[in-house]
Formats: sequence, structure tokens, C-alpha cells
Amino acid sequence: MPDPIVLDAAKIVATLEALRRRIGERFPGSGLESLASQLCALASAASARGAAIRKPRLHLRLLSLLLLGAMGWVLSYAATHARPPPGTFEALDLVNGIEATLSAVTLLGVAVLFVSTLEARRKRKAVLDALGELRVLSHVIDMHQLAKDPERLDTDYEATPSSPREALTAFELGRYLHYCSDLLALVGKIAAYHVASFQDEVVLAAVNEIEDLTNGLSRKIWQKLVLLDQISGSGAPGRVALRPPPSAK
Repeated sequence: MPDPIVLDAAKIVATLEALRRRIGERFPGSGLESLASQLCALASAASARGAAIRKPRLHLRLLSLLLLGAMGWVLSYAATHARPPPGTFEALDLVNGIEATLSAVTLLGVAVLFVSTLEARRKRKAVLDALGELRVLSHVIDMHQLAKDPERLDTDYEATPSSPREALTAFELGRYLHYCSDLLALVGKIAAYHVASFQDEVVLAAVNEIEDLTNGLSRKIWQKLVLLDQISGSGAPGRVALRPPPSAK
């Protein structure tokens, strides 16, 4: 039987490092290079976090077993001592004894349920916290490309006093937008890696939301690249080579 196909965190980090170097060489000291460095750090942390999440919480499992044993002991004790006392017997005594036994069993059952789900809830929270960081980073990447407007390269474009001051050529603008799209794609890959650490419906839904978010933001960048290609013209210097747009779900 073939081994299951999983994302390799080390390869994701290596890809991000290569992208960070490319961004630094093309746009040294830029905010986009700093974002790439942050994403590299998150990818490296995802590998260590995944190993910690997969590790079983033995103390919680032991406590759950002890509580189950206590519940079994209470039931066993009640069953072996469920006989009326000698002499006068009142039904109220029997009712009180059954009620006390059921209360103890119910309390222990609630404790077992709480402890047995505590491990999963803690792991889920750790993954969701990491996914929350990736979601925020996706929006920050999108903020970096908002002001990168291809229409400013049009000969008919008229700037206002509040217009962004950019000195990027068509080629540089194309590369900048491509780098943003690459970073968004890798955000989705890091999010998908967390599913291998903890498979849970809530986590899977959060990962799907991040992938939908990054795909949607990438499509916005693709529209800018199409416009940039049209403005540059087929024979114009610095023409941008376009990539296929991200596939929609």
C-alpha cells in the first residue's frame, strides 16, 4: 500500500526562503520582503507546532481512565451493597440511596466527558490560533498590492495630489504583483499543512476559508496583471508574462 501523500513543511519553508530571496534581490528593504520573512517564520513554527499537536497528552488520558475507574467502582459498590438494612425498612431510605448513587455516577460521567474532550479542544485552539495568524497575514499581503495600480502606467492617467508615488516600471510592477500572488498561494499551503496535524471538522472548515480567501485575493491580482498586460501592449518594452489565474473552487 503506498504511503499517504502529505505536505512537507521543510519543502514549504525552502520554497518560502527562495521566494524571500527573490523579493529581496528585486525589492531590497521593501515591506513585501519583511512579509516574506514573517511567513517563513510562521512556516517554520508550523512544523514544530504540528509535532507538538500530534503528541498525545498522556496525563489527560490517565486522568480520564482514573475517573472511569472511579465511576465503575461506584456502580460496583452500589450493586453489591444494594440490600435493605436489617430491621425496619423504609422505602425512603432506598430512594435516597439510589439518588445518591446516581448523583455520584452522573458527576463522574460529566468529569470524564470534560477531561476526555479537553485534549481535542486544546489542540483545536492551538491550530485555530495559528490559522488566525495566517488569515491576518493574507490581508496584510493584500494591503501591499492595493496601491499597485497598473492604470498609472497608462499615458492618459492623471495623478492627484493624494495619488500614491510609485516609480515601478511595468516589468517591476508585474513582478511585485506576482510575488504577492505567490505569497498568498503559500499561505494556503501552510494552512493546509495544519490539517495533517489535527483532523477536525472545525479546523478543516477554517482551512477551507483561508484557501477561499487567498484564491479570491489572488484573482484580484490576476485582474491587475491582465490590465497591466493590456496597457503595456504586445510590443512594448517591459511586457509582463502572465501566468494562469488561480483555479476557482
